[in-house]
Amino acid sequence: MAVEFSQSRTKENLMKAFAGESQARNRYTIAAEEACRKGFFALKEIFLFTADQERAHATRFYELLKTEAGENIRIEGGYPVDQSESLVELLMMAAHNEQEEHQEVYPAFAKTAEEEGFPEAAYAFSQIAEVEKIHGERFVKIAEMLKKETYYESSGQGEWMCLNCGHIFKGEKVPPVCPVCRHERGYFIPACMAPYLGFSACR
Repeated sequence: MAVEFSQSRTKENLMKAFAGESQARNRYTIAAEEACRKGFFALKEIFLFTADQERAHATRFYELLKTEAGENIRIEGGYPVDQSESLVELLMMAAHNEQEEHQEVYPAFAKTAEEEGFPEAAYAFSQIAEVEKIHGERFVKIAEMLKKETYYESSGQGEWMCLNCGHIFKGEKVPPVCPVCRHERGYFIPACMAPYLGFSACR
């Protein structure tokens, strides 16, 4: 049943989503600083990469609130305090939040938007939920690698990319420094997660 946007739950849900995405961006930026302090420079870039996508999500939700420009939208919500000196814990906290958005929060918001007659908002919630699923899966995979100590090591032939110079290292264990640019091993990322690896990764 269609309702006026200014009186809708969708308006409030969009503001909740905007607030949540904005906070996620800041949490990931802070987590990136922790990764950098621990020498995981490539992981820092993954956190920042995800933070930029959260900013894009926030921007989209904010755009859908443009008819309310000049107004204050009062909302209630619970938002996580994800602080830890453990990178594994930070990753799993982030994964939990992403999975919650994917499985519960955004599907419910999409359903409400559809019922209230706002298909554009419903579509945004649904599609961004799918992106959050990818974020959550990526965080879990990295956390598992760190726990199992396979982020820099492989039982067989592994591949890693140095994010500083692009060198692809193949072997069982990442060396202490990149053999090409001499940057420390923290700049290496498992090739399966490396950006712009090249055409060989698509074959």
